[in-house]
Amino acid sequence: MSARVAVISGGAGGLGQALSTELRSEGWHLILLDRDITALSAKPDQEAIACDLTDRVQLASACADILARHPRIDLVIYNAGVTQIGPFSDLTEAAHRKVFEINYFAATAMARHFLQPLRQSHGTHLAISSVAGFSPLYHRTAYAASKHALEGFFKSLRSEEAPHGVRVQIAAPSFVATNIGRTQRQADGIARPGAAADGVDYLTPEAAARIIVTGLKRGHPMIPVGRVARLAWWINRASPRLFQRLMERNIADRDRNRVADREGEGTL
Repeated sequence: MSARVAVISGGAGGLGQALSTELRSEGWHLILLDRDITALSAKPDQEAIACDLTDRVQLASACADILARHPRIDLVIYNAGVTQIGPFSDLTEAAHRKVFEINYFAATAMARHFLQPLRQSHGTHLAISSVAGFSPLYHRTAYAASKHALEGFFKSLRSEEAPHGVRVQIAAPSFVATNIGRTQRQADGIARPGAAADGVDYLTPEAAARIIVTGLKRGHPMIPVGRVARLAWWINRASPRLFQRLMERNIADRDRNRVADREGEGTL
């Protein structure tokens, strides 16, 4: 019996690689998509394809190549994404649109390519969202908006695909330490995920991947990933106002204190 086949976008990132490792340990064959795949080593049960997901021609070519070699696809994980950190007053329209192109439109375009294959296999769409996908997050207006859109799309798709025997699941991690210490934030505030210095209670990519795969196997429609995500999920559902206050106290105040510390150092 051939191995089940999973496709992961953003497969070269920390969480993408951790998900790949977790699934491979359970006998899956992995196909990883990313712009830069040089960090991925060759493995017999893993393939890597270089692709800019925001380039519709590249994406169509990559998906056609995958389906030509693997007619049966059992799982697609929409993991590629970027964050954008900074106040809305500094957010440019170009940066706002770029965040949506990567976090939302690339995922929905990819879902269209794998719609029929997943229907044929009765497979699963798994979208990697964020706590910012169901709640507000300080200095993340574009990021939170893109993740809210992602969740809205896949929650709506769930109802459409259920009659075809297809599951649609969403995982919502809090802060995953995939790029801590890597100062790669661009002038427009866009950065690799997991690089934020104002995070709370970070998870390792490996721990996050284990929680996500466990939720995947159990068929949970929504998978809060980590203690902070679980608390945020329940508190935001029970009292959005309380969640907003707690979020501002834990993240906004921390951010303001860090800025004050930097300004104080500059006066020495």
